Amino acid sequence: MAGVDLNDLKRRMDGAISAFKSDIAALRTGRASANLLDPVMVDAYGSKVPLNTVSNISVPEPRMLSVTVWDKSMVAAVEKGIREANLGFNPITDGQNLRLPLPDLNEERRKELVKIANGYAENAKVAIRHVRRDGMDSLKKAEKDGDIGKDEAHSESDNVQKMTDDTIKIVDTLLSEKETEIMTV
Repeated sequence: MAGVDLNDLKRRMDGAISAFKSDIAALRTGRASANLLDPVMVDAYGSKVPLNTVSNISVPEPRMLSVTVWDKSMVAAVEKGIREANLGFNPITDGQNLRLPLPDLNEERRKELVKIANGYAENAKVAIRHVRRDGMDSLKKAEKDGDIGKDEAHSESDNVQKMTDDTIKIVDTLLSEKETEIMTV
């Protein structure tokens, strides 16, 4: 078929789901986990890098994270990155170590986590819609170039739309499960 590679579109949509799963997995609700800090990006040496590339993250207690920054000059940037990630942590700096007590999950914090999860879901849906747009653009171009007929283009666009709808439904289901987990832990 000259129109669009459905397998490629599916792979890219699945990539958006994987990224979303990774994002919401970081929204742990009860216990400390090093991957809670996965979304944190730090301004280091002129570019944004993941926190774990400039520090070591450990879990010394069930409700505490510890971040050991390797380069002393990066401590302020790491602290700033943690605050800007808006994960509810209030770092306590002690030399090159930052202690991050897990905030208690009061009703307000739970609602904040749900809001963050909804933001991640919206980002995933936008990524999925971008893949859909790329597929539709390919179909329009193939039809215009005469590679495929009007009927085939219409049929393929229906397939792309169905794939998009199904993928967005998966995101909605995952979000709903995470919201339930956050509100009932």
